[in-house]
Amino acid sequence: MDEAPSAPGALRRAGERSAGEAPCYAALDLGTNNCRLLIATPAASGFRVVEAYSRIVRLGEGLSQTGRLSEHAMERALQALKVSAEKVRRRRVVKLKAIATQACRSAANGAEFIARVAHETGLRLQVITPHEEAQLSVAGCLNLLDRKSEAALVVDVGGGSTELSWVDLKGGGLDDPPGRFAPGRLPIKAWLSIPIGVVTLAERYPEGEQATQAWFRAMVDTVKVEIAAFERADSMRPLFEADRAHLIGTSGAITSLAGLHLNLRRYDRSRVDGIWMSREDCDAAALRLLNLSPRERADQPCIGPDRADLVLAGAAILQAVQELWPCSRVRVADRGLREGILLSLMSQGAGRRRRRRRRAHA
Repeated sequence: MDEAPSAPGALRRAGERSAGEAPCYAALDLGTNNCRLLIATPAASGFRVVEAYSRIVRLGEGLSQTGRLSEHAMERALQALKVSAEKVRRRRVVKLKAIATQACRSAANGAEFIARVAHETGLRLQVITPHEEAQLSVAGCLNLLDRKSEAALVVDVGGGSTELSWVDLKGGGLDDPPGRFAPGRLPIKAWLSIPIGVVTLAERYPEGEQATQAWFRAMVDTVKVEIAAFERADSMRPLFEADRAHLIGTSGAITSLAGLHLNLRRYDRSRVDGIWMSREDCDAAALRLLNLSPRERADQPCIGPDRADLVLAGAAILQAVQELWPCSRVRVADRGLREGILLSLMSQGAGRRRRRRRRAHA
């Protein structure tokens, strides 16, 4: 894991803090659509958030057509990353992991952009694999797993890819104490990453003046083709067919769908994170979106203009999963990668402190 950055300017002092001050850890996730930062201190229950930052940057805009990150998209991301770097410095973060996902994995100029980020912001982005992305997403959603069920399917819908993780809720590794937590020990029985997210799907199926059922159905069927060919999770299918499993959906598109379902006048994470939606609730919210014009969607307080052209693609991905892996319940998660990163970083820090104490008493 990367140490707190020690490169340009003020970031050089990022690791300094006063004696007795609780150490701050930071997780930064640069995705195809969003740049998100979470800064937290360790707590008995996991961690306490001290600062959060999120900005839609659309780094992957046009990538599916050109194979490259555009100059405008990189500039938008750099501006958000500079804000993030300043927050890391100001909070005197002792440990940071900054990751990049599908856009930087697949772009021909992804490595060039990563180098530019390091030079201009001091942040050293690590391009993680889809497997690690899936593990960290599950780790971030651990508190939302319903232990009365026997299995869960965690669906992390990104801008450029979607990760699916089938979790055995009766297996070990879910109850490790915070200081011994490791994403690699989670009972993930199978995982799949498909190169389709809300940005890539929306670009593949541009919307006309009004969304139609046929247009939405085409998106659903495209996603189903990608998932249906995957067979490694088939041993868990009887649990889903017997309704002894549930879904967890984590993404901005799914939380927007939940906000619409709740008729919120403004987005409220405390009301959205962890709510249960039935299959019928999800279908009704998608249908409601289909009946809105792009302008009407943009006016919805939990969607806004930045997600108006993406939220139906997210609903289509969720519907595709529900048709192939039917569950009566979906739990909505306004959490995921960043939370998983923080748990991992803090566990590593606790492990080092235990080893130092053992050496001191040897």
